[in-house]
Amino acid sequence: MTTDRPDVPLASARALGAASEAITPGGPDGGAGAAGRDALYAYLAIAVLVSAVVRIDVTLPGIGHLGSALVAVVLLYTPVVVGWRRGEDLVQYGFHAQPIGKNLWILAIVLGVILPLFAAGYVGFYEIVCDSPSLRALAPPGACLGWRGDWHLPHLTGSFLEFCAVQVVVVALPEELCFRGCLLGLLERRFPPRRRLLGGGVGLALVLSAAAFALIHLPKQGDPRALATFFPGLLFGWMRSATGSIAGSVAAHAASNIWVRTLDLTFLR
Repeated sequence: MTTDRPDVPLASARALGAASEAITPGGPDGGAGAAGRDALYAYLAIAVLVSAVVRIDVTLPGIGHLGSALVAVVLLYTPVVVGWRRGEDLVQYGFHAQPIGKNLWILAIVLGVILPLFAAGYVGFYEIVCDSPSLRALAPPGACLGWRGDWHLPHLTGSFLEFCAVQVVVVALPEELCFRGCLLGLLERRFPPRRRLLGGGVGLALVLSAAAFALIHLPKQGDPRALATFFPGLLFGWMRSATGSIAGSVAAHAASNIWVRTLDLTFLR
């Protein structure tokens, strides 16, 4: 990463401005085609901006990694711009907690099923790859050095609480508002789901939004393993489609990331 690129923020601002001009000010009833085009233009702007600002490798007091913070700003600001151009507001992009009851029971089911399965997969993955020299490259760098095959009570400090807060405010909320609230919402207008599971649409719009979510993770480190985020993207998108709200997917997203960190603290030394 580099820190000596004063042209990056200026180029990023120009990219967002150009994309904003391209978005069709058609309003909520602007048509399926307009919704699809707006989703495409918004994603192209996001891709350019994120690819630029994530390379700013600067850490500031009270902010942390500046590049990551700017990515969060981009993802929060994009739905605002799209909504303004289309005559819509963030409530239409799922920025609300209703229906609270449905959000809670879907969240409980998702976490009750996914977290134990992920923990079992986590342990199985490290047992296999860390015991085989030819497979160790599949693990995150240095992870196998701390793998002992047993567990210990994690030592939770103030930094862990800070990590939890960051996952909610800086990671889960911006990503869910942008990819599930805004982009998936627009894509479902362009490609209405032909099938529904417990009320959540299952179709091309869900796949496209999850693919867009996965691809946007590549610029940070260029690690193809980041494409695995496609699968939780499907789950979070289904949750948003089933409830019309991003509240459940924000909670599930943050809880999943925090769970991974907890497993690391439990099994890696």
